[in-house]
Amino acid sequence: MAQFSLAGKVAVITGGGSGIGLASARRFVAAGARVTIANRSDSSALARDIGATYVRTDVAVEADVEALMRSVADREGGIDIVVNNAGHGDAGLEVANLTREVLQRHLDVNLFGVLYGIKHGVARMRDGGSIINVSSLAGLSSFPTYGAYVASKWAVIGLSKSAATELAPRRIRVNCVCPGTIDTPINHQAGAEAELAIVETIAPLGRIGTADEAAAAIHFFASDDAGYVTGAALEVDGGWLAGTSLALIGKVMSS
Repeated sequence: MAQFSLAGKVAVITGGGSGIGLASARRFVAAGARVTIANRSDSSALARDIGATYVRTDVAVEADVEALMRSVADREGGIDIVVNNAGHGDAGLEVANLTREVLQRHLDVNLFGVLYGIKHGVARMRDGGSIINVSSLAGLSSFPTYGAYVASKWAVIGLSKSAATELAPRRIRVNCVCPGTIDTPINHQAGAEAELAIVETIAPLGRIGTADEAAAAIHFFASDDAGYVTGAALEVDGGWLAGTSLALIGKVMSS
């Protein structure tokens, strides 16, 4: 028996040009799926390299997402898997200083992008399909100055659970993956050093995660092996939410 096979499945992955989305696309192709990656920046050459198709899409624009899903369904005859992965995140503003514009940008990409992916994906999805929404550890907890990001990612989990109950009669499963800090390009930008150091202390596993580790969870939810799992929010966080790390206890006791 081929476990976690995606043979014959048609998958759409937003934010598929880098990080978790790209790692998921590679896994899906290797597992036999026909994959379309959607991204704002041109990822056509990358898509060809991994055996996928590219469609330019801004997930904050509903017409873009509708056109994406329509084009894939027209080309492939339908859709089996949608991964709503594209995201936006800024930090540095406390809630008391948060502006409508900053919050709206997070909601447009992180929440409405997921909503549009569900709405227009389901309209062209075969019964028994799977939707995986990438929330975050910040969708289950919080962190100072990340208020806009936290609010948008908590909303993704709530939206996903509602969709899971509504789409169950069609056997369409809706689940969330909630990664902690992952080794993606955004975490190599200037100013990310503090977060990386914090993760190494607070997460019991003592390191950040890899894009492949997050993609593995997405692959599980996408496969028929997860056929009895819907409405879940899976932590991929190195144990951050499990409890206090020994490293942090040691630092406190030695200070």
